[in-house]
Order: sequence, then structure tokens, then C-alpha cells
Amino acid sequence: MKTVIRVGMSTCGLAAGAQATYRALAAAIHSRGLPVTLQATGCVGACHREPLVEVAQNGASILYGPVTPAEVNALLDLHFGAATPSPASDWLVSRHADRRDYPFLGKQVKVTTQLCGVIDPHSLDDYLAHDGYQALRQALTMTPGQVIQAVKDARLRGRGGAGFPTGVKWEIGHRQPGARKFLICNADEGDPGAFMDRTMIEGDPHRLLEGMLIAAHAIGASRGYIYIRAEYPLAVKALHEAIDQGRRYGVIGQNILGSGLDFDFVIKEGAGAFVCGEETALMRSIEGFRGMPTMRPPYPSEHGLWGAPTNINNVETYASVPSILLNGPGWYSGMGTARSGGTKAFALAGAIQNSGLVEIPIGLTLREMIYDIGGGCRDGKAFKAVQLGGPSGGCIPAELLDTRIDYEDLRATGAIMGSGGMIVADETTCMVDIARYFLTFTQDESCGKCIPCRVGTRKLLNTLTAITQGRATQADVDKLAGLCNTIHKASLCGLGQTAPNPVLTTMRYFGHEYRAHVEEHVCPAGSCTFNGNTIDRG
Repeated sequence: MKTVIRVGMSTCGLAAGAQATYRALAAAIHSRGLPVTLQATGCVGACHREPLVEVAQNGASILYGPVTPAEVNALLDLHFGAATPSPASDWLVSRHADRRDYPFLGKQVKVTTQLCGVIDPHSLDDYLAHDGYQALRQALTMTPGQVIQAVKDARLRGRGGAGFPTGVKWEIGHRQPGARKFLICNADEGDPGAFMDRTMIEGDPHRLLEGMLIAAHAIGASRGYIYIRAEYPLAVKALHEAIDQGRRYGVIGQNILGSGLDFDFVIKEGAGAFVCGEETALMRSIEGFRGMPTMRPPYPSEHGLWGAPTNINNVETYASVPSILLNGPGWYSGMGTARSGGTKAFALAGAIQNSGLVEIPIGLTLREMIYDIGGGCRDGKAFKAVQLGGPSGGCIPAELLDTRIDYEDLRATGAIMGSGGMIVADETTCMVDIARYFLTFTQDESCGKCIPCRVGTRKLLNTLTAITQGRATQADVDKLAGLCNTIHKASLCGLGQTAPNPVLTTMRYFGHEYRAHVEEHVCPAGSCTFNGNTIDRG
């Protein structure tokens, strides 16, 4: 059996030097005349060990990383040399195909990311060899109602953050009159520290297209827009290639697979405005206007793009659908909780030992995520909090680590699931300053259309800045909660409505840090400055 060597060449791998490793492997394989197929793949998720190299040989699969050009010859000697020395422990990741010996990967359950790092994302043949487009073929033998019921039975909820039941949303779209309907994939991944959509598209673009095609059949749509930020050039390129391949294969275009379904794609590259992740602003941007939110209702399912019924889901939601149809809704719902089926992908980042893309069953606890998968905080530091949901989310403290990662359980803490950003803070992080950081982001990204968001977030930011610089009083802190409540209730869209969340949760769980800053001029984390000097650590 011919040996296959795979190199992770997503953005994270390339940033770590994977291109040089790939070239060194190609040169060494050629010079040695080895019977090896060298394959560029997406990211397997273990970004902290990039560049990653997998050697699949004689039924075994061994993963190495980081592998630099200097280690290429040693790696090839190990598998093709006369001697078989044990690989250096500092670059051996896993000896097993299921990665059970590497907790970061072995404890994950991969559905939407199952082919990332396994297939060549630029090869339709590779996708087809792994049951690609079989779910679409199956869907086309079913009625739209049967497809929608399968998605409902799977208990798939929107992975963009709100958690609205996907099957219900599709059903609303299906019931709308008229032949002019649209689909939108929201791939405008704007949360700081989030990279789920990018990794999925770079590693397996056809899965997204297949999920959207199934949705098109269920809803009765004829065109799909993929709204993706232009800062993702590799993902944009992968989508263009996949769409062209799909047209040639007959799964995109007119009379798809002889079913009578007509459907095509348009890629819309966004300019990076965070507010365009909000669905009404996103639609305005596609229509050629400035991306600014509009009032709801009406909702897009009834009155969306150019006034036509429009279904909007994110990358992960659409990418979940092929596996639901192939394996059955019971299989999918069995992995989650009573209200939420399946898995959820997270971008695990911050002060964590093992950073990367993690896909887990909904219902796992934060403790299992942070310690069993993430390996705890770096350098032996104590865990302090985790920010979920990006600037729209909230900080969850160490005493709530046994909270389940589920829509309702997280909402009860004041945080949200969000699209999947998960940023870990250790003992050296000032929680007032982390709230200030997220307010800096949301204030800068506010479209300015409504006063509560435009002016309110600026007032919040000014107050937080004053606190971190030792210029605020307790009276300033006392006003924060009321200001947060006003912004939440009066803002037009989700950006303003959720902007106070980091402030509210840090005040709720770390109120002592606010008091220390204003009453004692002490930063418990020792990271804030006052008159140019670091505030004393308490």
C-alpha cells in the first residue's frame, strides 16, 4: 500500500511555516525516489502543534508536529530507513488513527470537521471518495417536508449564536409563497479570536455547498449567497474552486442530478465590518448598500433579500446537515442534550496550553473543555475566566467551570454560546481591562445608526478606561449597570443589545476587581497603569 503524507496547509499551518515543510518533504521524497503521495490538507484542529504532518502507512496513521524542514529527513528515515528509532517525543503527536493518545484530539467528536486535515480540500474526487454529495442524492429522493422533519428530529439549532431551531426556520421558508427565494450563508466571522468558519471552509468547502444544496431543495430556493470576509483569501479561493468543480460534476446549476432542482452560488466578499454579521445588515451589504441593520419584523424568512423570503444560517449549521441525512437524525440528536442535538465547534484561544479548533458534543462541561482538551492554562498559571461568544458574550469564572456547554445553561451565567469563540484568561488577566478591550471593539464596530449603541458604548468605554487608569470613582462604577441596561433595551440590533454583556458579567463575578481599582488604586492582576505606572498588585 502506498504511503500518504499529509501536511496541514490552512492559514494556521502556513503561518507556522507549513509551506517550507511541504517543499522540503517534496524535495526529499523526490531525491530519495520514495513511493509516497504528498498531500496538502486543511487543519486537523491542533493549531498549537503546527506545522502538522501525518504519515499514513500500512494501515497506521501517525501524526507529528511541529515538523520543520530541519526534521524532514529524520521523519523520512524513521519510516523508510533501515533502522526504526523511536521518534523524538517533542514532535510525536499521536500514534493512533483515532488520536486517543492525544487528549486534545482524542476527546473530540468530529462531524462538521471530520474531513478537515483528511482530504485535499481542492479535490472534488477526494470529497466524493468520502461519501461526498451522497446526502444530497438522498435528499433529492425525499420530499422537502421529509428533509425538514429530519433536521427537526435531529434537534439542530442555529450555530451562529441565537440557537433558533434550524428545521423550524427552514419550514417557515418552505411555506412562503412564490418561486423567488434565496439562501444566505453567513461566513462573516468577525469575533476576535474566532476561526471556526475559516478552518471549515479551508479544509472542506464542499461540505458547506452540499448542506446549502440540501437546504435549497427543502426550502425551494434557487440561489445562494455566501457572505465571507475578504480577509479570508484561502477560504474564498477554496469556495470558488469548489463551486466550479460542482458545476462540472452536475451538483450545481440547472436540473441538478436530474432532479429538476436549479440552484447556483454567488460569493460576496465583505469588507470586514463586524456589524455585517447581523443578518439585516448583511443583506443590505449584499444588495449594494451600506451594511446597517434594519428593524425586525419582518424577519428574513418572510421578507429578506430584495424583499424575497430568505433563509440565513452560518457555515457550521449548513455543514451539519449532510451527516444528519447520511447517519440519521437519531444519531445526531443522541450526541447532544434534550434540547440541542449534535456537536458544536469552538475556537479555543487565549491563555490556554492547547489552542485550536475543537468540536465537542453539546453538553460537555467547561471544565472538560478547558482542562481535559485544552490542557489548562499555559505556564502552570491558574485559570481565572473564559469569555464565550466574543464581544457579544460574557466572562464565566472558575467557580462555574462545571457549567454545561449548552445554549440555556450558558445563558443562565450571563454569557452566550455565540458562534464559538472561547478565549481563556489566567490569573494575570485584569477582568476590568478585558471588558474594556471588548468595548473598544464593539464601539469601533458600531455602525452609528442608533444613538443607544453609538453614544452608549462610547460612554461605557470611557468609564472602563477611566477605571483601568485609576481616574474613576465608585459613583462611576455604580452608573455602569444602568447604562448597560439602557443600551441593551434600546439598541436597534444585536451588536448594541449584547455589547454590555462583557461588562455585566465581569461586574457580576469580579466586582471586587472594580472596587479595588477605584477605591484602592490596586489592580489585582497587576496589569493596569495609573499615571504611567503599573497599579500595585493586590
